[in-house]
This record gives sequence, structure tokens and C-alpha cells, in this order.
Amino acid sequence: MTTTTELKLKILSWDEAPYRELPDGAKFARATVVLGADAGDAAGTFESLLFYRPDGTSRFVCLMQLDNVIEGRSGSFVLEGRGSYDGTTAELVAAVVEGSGTGDLVGVTGTVSSTSTHADYPYMPISLGYELG
Repeated sequence: MTTTTELKLKILSWDEAPYRELPDGAKFARATVVLGADAGDAAGTFESLLFYRPDGTSRFVCLMQLDNVIEGRSGSFVLEGRGSYDGTTAELVAAVVEGSGTGDLVGVTGTVSSTSTHADYPYMPISLGYELG
């Protein structure tokens, strides 16, 4: 049975730089983000490759590692995801990479979704649906 928990991760750092810029103003960028939680029960990092359209909206793909305590179990797992930014709202959907769980989270499966706006900053709200192995 899938259990859902809500996490509120704090964006501790966001290092983003373009690596290719196009004549029309579009660009490709790479971002490294470090996340933490006020309560100390979760932390993470993610790497994203982003494509920005000339109007500033974007699409991205990412790999995220979450270090977490779920139901008293500690460990980490990796998520593979994709998302978009429409100029107001950023959305992310991701799934746990099979076999990526460590510690007490070996065998974890699940998905993550996140929807945030500038009003959420410096936090990234995450909804984690999971099943423990």
C-alpha cells in the first residue's frame, strides 16, 4: 500500500549557469541545488539540465538524491524526474530509481511531485508517495 508524506525542503543553495546560448535568446543551463529541512528529517541534492525558451519559461530533467527518515527508517534514494516552469509555477514529477535505496530504505519505491511558486521560496514543497521494501 502506498503511503504519502509531505516534505518541505529548504533551498540552501542554487548554482546555475548557462552552457549554451542561442541567437533567439533561448539557452541551455545546468543547475546544482542543495536542499535541507528545518526539522532536519530530510536533505537532498539535485542536478538539472534546463532548456529556457526566449520568454523565460523552461523545461528540465533532473536526478535528485534524498536523504530521509521515513517511518523511523533512515537512508537515501535517487529520483529521476522532469519538470517545467511557466513563468509563475515550477512543477516536478519524479520516480524512485529502482535499486537506489540505501540503509533502511533499501527496496523503497515511489514517486514525487512538487508544485511551487516564488511565494514558496526558499522552500520546495514535495509530496512523496512511497512503499517500503
